[in-house]
Order: sequence, then C-alpha cells, then structure tokens
Amino acid sequence: MSLAATAPVQRKRIEVRGTVQGVGFRPFVYRLAARHALGGWVLNRAGDVEIEVEGPEPAVDAFCRALVAEAPPLARVETLAVASVTPTGARRFEIRASQAAPGEAQPVPPDTAPCDACLRELFDPADRRYRYPFNNCTDCGPRFTIIERLPYDRPHTTMRHFALCTACAREYHDPADRRYHAQPIACPTCGPRLWLEQDGRVVPGDPLRRVVALLRAGQIVAIKGLGGFHLACDARDEAAVVSLRARKLRGAKPFAVMFPDLASVRAVCAVDDAAAALLTSPRRPIVLLTPHPPVPRDARSIPRRAHKGRGGGTLPHPPPPSPTRGEGERTRNGGRVAPVSLLPSPLVGEGPGVRKPALAPSVAPGLGELGVMLPSTPLHHLLLQEFGGPLVMTSGNLAEEPIAADNDEARRRLSGLADAFLLHDRPIASRYDDSVLRVVDDAPVVMRRARSYAPEPLALPFAARRPILACGAHLKSTFCLLADRHAYLSQHIGDLENLETLEHYRATLALYQRLFGVRPAVVAHDLHPEYLSTKLALGLDGVERVAVQHHHAHVVSCLAEHGREGPAIGVAYDGLGYGADGHFWGGEVLVADWRGFTRRAHLREAPLPGGEAAIRKPYRMALGYLLAWLPAELDAFGPFLNELDPRELAMIRRQVERGLNAPPTSSCGRLFDALAALLGVCRAARYEAQAAMELQAVADPGAEGTYPWALREEGSAWVVDPAPLLWAAYADLRAGVPLPTIARRAHRAVADFTVDVCRRLSDATGLREVALSGGVFQNTLLLDDVVAGLRAADLTVYFQRRVPTNDGGVALGQAVIAHSRKGATDDV
Repeated sequence: MSLAATAPVQRKRIEVRGTVQGVGFRPFVYRLAARHALGGWVLNRAGDVEIEVEGPEPAVDAFCRALVAEAPPLARVETLAVASVTPTGARRFEIRASQAAPGEAQPVPPDTAPCDACLRELFDPADRRYRYPFNNCTDCGPRFTIIERLPYDRPHTTMRHFALCTACAREYHDPADRRYHAQPIACPTCGPRLWLEQDGRVVPGDPLRRVVALLRAGQIVAIKGLGGFHLACDARDEAAVVSLRARKLRGAKPFAVMFPDLASVRAVCAVDDAAAALLTSPRRPIVLLTPHPPVPRDARSIPRRAHKGRGGGTLPHPPPPSPTRGEGERTRNGGRVAPVSLLPSPLVGEGPGVRKPALAPSVAPGLGELGVMLPSTPLHHLLLQEFGGPLVMTSGNLAEEPIAADNDEARRRLSGLADAFLLHDRPIASRYDDSVLRVVDDAPVVMRRARSYAPEPLALPFAARRPILACGAHLKSTFCLLADRHAYLSQHIGDLENLETLEHYRATLALYQRLFGVRPAVVAHDLHPEYLSTKLALGLDGVERVAVQHHHAHVVSCLAEHGREGPAIGVAYDGLGYGADGHFWGGEVLVADWRGFTRRAHLREAPLPGGEAAIRKPYRMALGYLLAWLPAELDAFGPFLNELDPRELAMIRRQVERGLNAPPTSSCGRLFDALAALLGVCRAARYEAQAAMELQAVADPGAEGTYPWALREEGSAWVVDPAPLLWAAYADLRAGVPLPTIARRAHRAVADFTVDVCRRLSDATGLREVALSGGVFQNTLLLDDVVAGLRAADLTVYFQRRVPTNDGGVALGQAVIAHSRKGATDDV
C-alpha cells in the first residue's frame, strides 16, 4: 500500500490572485487535480481564482506547489493564500460557474500572439482551422480587446455574437481540450469572417490573396486587427510609402514595419538576443532596432581639438564660414526638401528580374532606428506569408486622431487614406495601438504601453484605501486608476488635441472603471490649467482633487516603478511642463519624494519665440537662445541667421526684446532642438522631437571630446548655462569638424553637466539615489552617458522600464503623489 493511500485526508481552500482569469487557469487546475487524483472544485470570483481541493496530504501539497511552478504561460500568480478546511469526502473535481463580485478590482489579461499549437493548425491543410484568421485557444488570442465586462466569460465579450457550432462547443466543454473555456474560440463554421471591400463593394474571391495583389501593385489597404485598423503598404515601394505619408498627413514621422519572420528582420537590422526575445514573445511589440549598414551622413574630415572643461572658459571666435554641407537642398527657413534616410540601401531579389530596395528610404527618413514587429495575429501571419516581404503597418488614423476601430468608422474616416478595406465582423471593445519597446542594458524598456501590455496592473508597495484617478498629461495621454495594491495604467490614448481623442479617453476611462470596479474618490491632475486632462478632472463631481507639478510626477513615476519612496535626486528632462512658478520647465533636477519636492537645479531659461511655433520650427528656438544669451556675438552666427527670412527674424527679435509671446523655458528638449537647428540637422520639425531624434541619429557614438558649459548659484538652486555649449558646437561646425563628432560632443556635454549637478547635490544632501525621467531620456545616447557617469560617481541610478519615461508615465506619478498626500493608506 502506498504512502499516499495511508496518509490522512486534507481539504485546502486556496485563493489565487494575479492575472489568472482568461488564461486557461481553471482547466489547468482541473487537469492538475486529475493528475493527483484529488476532489474538489475551482471557480472564478471577481479577479481571483478560488479552489477547494481534497485528498491525501502529500498529493495536496504537491498540487499546491504545482499551482505556481506549472502555471499556464499567460498567467501571473501574485499571491497564493492556503487555508485548511473540513474534508467533505469529495472524490470528484469540477469547474464551477464564475461568480461576480461587484465593486472589486479585477485584473484583465492582455491580448497575446498565436501560440505554436494554433500556428501549426493555421498552416495544416488537414486541420479544420486551416488558414482561418481568427484561430486561438486558452494560451493565446484576443482578451482585453473583446471584454465588455467581468467576469471574463463568453457572454460578457464581443464573441457573444457568434453561437458555437457543434465541434467548437465540444472543445469548449471538454476539460481535457486546450480550448476548454477559451472564450474567443471560433472556426470557419461559427466564428468571425473576413472580407475585402473596394469602392464600396465586396470583392469576390479569397480576400487575403486579393489584398496581397493590391499591396504588390502599390496600393494602400486598411486592415482591421485586434484593437483597430492598420494602414498597410509595401515597405520596399518608395512610391507607396510616399503616397501613404501624403494621405495620412504624416510628414517625416517614422513608420513601423512588420516582417514575416525573425530571419527577414536580421537581414535588415542588428538583432541581439534580448531584441529577438522581445520580437518573438507572445506580446509581439514594435521593437526599435538599428538598421545595418547605415547610409553615411555628412562627414567632413577636418579635425579640430575638442572643447574641454566645465563651467565656462574663454571661447574662440568662430572661424570663417565653411562650404555648404552636402545634405541636399533646403528651403530658406531650413526645412528639408528631400528626406535623408539612415535605412539600409542594399538590393534584394523578388522574383525573376525584379529587384527592390530592402526598405523604402521614406519609411524612417533621417533616423538611425527602425520600428520593427513580427505578426501578432493569425491574420497577420497569413498575410505576411502570402506577401513574402515587409509591410508598413501604421495606425489607421489621420495625423493625431485615435486609431479607427469600427467598420463603419473606418469606412468614414479612412476612405481618403486607403484604396481598399480588409474587414471582419468581430467587434472591438477597446481601441488598442501597438506597444513600442527598445532594449537598454540587455533588458526591455517600454516606450509606448498599449497592446499586450495594458491593462496588466502594476504592483504597488502600498495599499490604497481610497480609489484614485490620475488624469495624466496632455500629450501621449494615459490615465491611471489606483485600487488596493494595483495601479491600472491605461493604454496609450494619444495627444488630447481633438474631440475624437478626448472621446476615446472618456470611453476608455469608463471601460476601465467598469472592468476594475474603481469609482475614484480622489482625482489627480496636472498644474497646467489648459490641459484637457486637467479640465476633465476639474469637471468631475464628488471627488477630492490634487494638483501635481508635471516634473514631480515624472520623478515619482520612476521611483514608484522601482518601489522607492525617496527622498531621492530626480532628473526630469522633457519638452515642456507647467512649473510651480508659472514658467515652462523642462530641464529640472529635484530633490523629491512621493509627497513633495524642491527645485534644486535647472537649465538657464530662454525665450520660446512664438510659443508652440518654436516647437514646430526649431530654428526659432535656436534664435531665441542666441538673442537672449549671446546678443553681443550674433555676427558670429551670420551663416545661420542669413538662412532665415529677414522679416521673420525681425519679428522674433521684437518678440524676444519685448517679451511678447515668448515665454521663458528651462527645457532640455528645446536645447536639443536648438542644437539641431544651429547645426543644420533639422530646422523645421514635422513631428514631435524630430530635431532631437535626428541629432541623436547623426551622432558618432565613438567620437571623443565634449563641450563647455557654465554653472552658477541663484538662491538655493544651481543654474546650468549651456550658452558655451552652443557657441563651441557652432564654432566646430564652422571650422569643418565632422557633424557626427559635433553631435556626439553635444550629447556628452549635456550628460556631463547632468552628472556634475547630481554629484554636487549628493554631496550637499547625502542622497545617493537618482531617478531619471522625462521624454528626453528616450535618447539612449544621453541615457547611457548619464547612467555611466552616475554609476562612476558611486550613485544608484533608476530609470524606467515598465512605464514610459515620456508623458505616457506621468499618470502613475500623479496617482502615487495623490495617494501620499491624502495619507489614507496602509503602507508596507
């Protein structure tokens, strides 16, 4: 007789918390109980899974260990609470119906890419789901984008419109089948269907093969995916890419490209192990990669000694003008006529006698990175295999509008952008853009948090007794709900600059509140009175409001992600944020904790001539710096000034001199804009941060040297003066120093003064931790320099990985600050 047979019988009640619904956890528990010959039951309640299991003590103990060790691939077990209860003599194990618990926060699983088993079926001619573009199981497929309410059962999803056929029903009700209780289960007989429309009519024949023919002919197709529409075209066809830019009003902003497989990505980009793991993960994000080999940018070869030192010094007068840079023709105000691409240019074959470039130059003009993704749905796998090459896959919208999600909406909003529509009839419950990541220090960093990442909750190092809503920023808008020990940071919503995006924000907020059972008692918002997110917060009734300074929220977002309360030194570098003094901040070094902050250092303020016009036209920002900081040396910048319209130059002079529509700013992002304009890299930006991104792209990582800068004390704060940096960089340009060397030295100088100020603050305060946040730290060249310098100074550095460092992460910081100020918590 076995030991198990003679062991005393136990009955355990187990509560499993985490992402454990909609991921096949109940059938996993059922099979686990059968393996150990245990009786009992399992059910979903609120966001948890509850289990009672009965049998011999060794078998029950082994079952409990396996719950965590062998959990399904999409599950994330946070806690496991086990308690002994009275045995009932149960021998049979069953899966019971879900039970709702209104008012309780419930984690919702994100959408995931097809698993290997579903892909095998997809391409198996003998399988009944062969070439079926909506194939899925409990380990993969749509989740968040089809859920309308919880608990997560088929009647509560958009799949309720599709009655199961006999074969699917049999799989759905069989606990031994991998589709047991797979809520999106479908097949060609009973599930969603796909069709192609062109000129308002359904196109007969196989829709996928007809779409491929259109794409090969240079057409643009709107394709309905998981969370909305993509606009697709042949990524190797320059005419198609240029046409898509013109129709979408995209300007020069880079497009993402979907490749058929990892091998085809490696042919175009450098892919290390960490990037490969990201690309092939079930989340399937867009990953920023470096193309190889890049097309050389301007590289003049006249050497010059690097400017050294910190804190000023004597600057040489710039030498006479050098010959015009060979980067193509430019307009009078510096706008680029012909885009310059850093994408690879080798040719690859495609059919007999046909050769196309690896990628069209206009996919990502002027940049050294390419946004790359692999197929994330069965439909994408079928399409890319049939097409046999890379496709531009960009959001289905016009300019900064939200992504189109509904068929009728797409027909209305995208009719002038797409030549045809690949549609299906599975409704989308929530719009969902693609997530964007990059690899830093061999680990992922989230740039845009959306598909497959949101709404996965972020664990908090405290329990909030009062539910909190943080309304986020104006650009790259997200919101955040705090409940219990979870922060529910929304997916990327976009810039709140039009009614459509604001409606998307409101609808998504209503969905989150419904799904997670959060009714906020406290609402946090930005200090800026004109942000639409602020106005939304001020319009809510029956709540306490907390106004949060933008850069404080940035720093706390980073601290909270790492479970650090502070105080710490916080560096917040971005474009613009409303400061506590009413000025526009953006180059800030704070001493901060969750409750408050002091401004201990910042960049010297400069005028922003024309307000937003200076952001769109970096040459105006550069001129603002020169007029305010170097008025006596303007003649030395003659070649730059001569390229500007004399009437505009005179107008900007008046604005700066009289302080008319030229608000002061300490922005580090605007400093990079000014450098890019002075150096001729980008003088008229067609998308946010274009100038800074192109300046980074042109920099030679291996170049040596730095530039000077000045530091002075004003009251209790230090002020960094980058005027010597601007002067020295322009002097090098005039002397014929290669542009990539100048760009690299400029980046190193910004890192140098950042590290120097942090070191001084550490010495003055005794603080040894530094948190880096703000959109400027998306610049990996700067981030690497700053992190290395701080570590060399024996300081502990934190930067954001799971939460965007740009304004997409501000809502988390706002929420944690509101929690701290209200104080109604149980801290751990």
